Amino acid sequence: MSLPGRPKDEYRNAQHEGTPVSTTDRPKSRFPLQLEGLGTPARKPVVLRPQQPLHQAAEESARRFTPAGFGLDSADVRQRMVMRLQAAGLRDERVIAAMATVPRHQFVDTALAPQAYEDTSLPIGHGQTISKPSVVARMIELLMAGRNARMNKALGRTLEIGSGCGYQAAVLAQLSKQVMSVERLRPLHDKARELLSPLRLMNIRLVYGDGMRGHPPNAPYDSIIAAAGGESLPDAWLDQLAIGGRLVAPVHDGNGRRQVLVVVDRNEEAYERSVHEAVHFVPLKSGLD
Repeated sequence: MSLPGRPKDEYRNAQHEGTPVSTTDRPKSRFPLQLEGLGTPARKPVVLRPQQPLHQAAEESARRFTPAGFGLDSADVRQRMVMRLQAAGLRDERVIAAMATVPRHQFVDTALAPQAYEDTSLPIGHGQTISKPSVVARMIELLMAGRNARMNKALGRTLEIGSGCGYQAAVLAQLSKQVMSVERLRPLHDKARELLSPLRLMNIRLVYGDGMRGHPPNAPYDSIIAAAGGESLPDAWLDQLAIGGRLVAPVHDGNGRRQVLVVVDRNEEAYERSVHEAVHFVPLKSGLD
């Protein structure tokens, strides 16, 4: 189990928005010629313009061909994704704003970037995936309906089980006082650290550890969310849930043939459990890899 004070276990950063760059213009000829005077009286001769000075041509070429994530760094692209999520039922304005803020294309491989804002899960390596935007939004919206979140209008201290590539942690950071994100696969832990770095979110701490054990040093948590599904909820998660806190996780149903979203609320006397729609997550595993 990693300790909270060790530098290798944490990452802190602050957020900035990328500058939208248009890549829709078709490139002009490298040797633009312009004919003037066609169809005019003979007294105005045809003029053949020479090509641009080389330094001007180089500057224009750089402006036209600088990669810009296929236009995906535009806030408009994220807004269109959010509009589709709203049409599908997303209602919480805070979740809508968070989903519209985080650049999802920065968390997937370049070859998959054109699919980043479609409602689909995508591979991130090591047998893992980045969840569909609709699933991320739905689970966080359920968290926001918990008692502590309603009272404080935020998620408070949040524990995420399964950092993956870091995308969901970045969305949670928009709504949480602090995000503790635990990942058992070292390559993914390192990948999340790398991909989150440009966003500079100060309230995320990445932990390389066994997510089934939660993260006791910073418990209790107002919100707990899991990105992997098991046969049942680990006792450690329930123990680390604060009074008034809410847990959202995928769990196998009674028949063991599918996963469903389970919501657990902890009050002063007991835990209250409710079951929601079917989902499909990678299996929850213990130990470090």
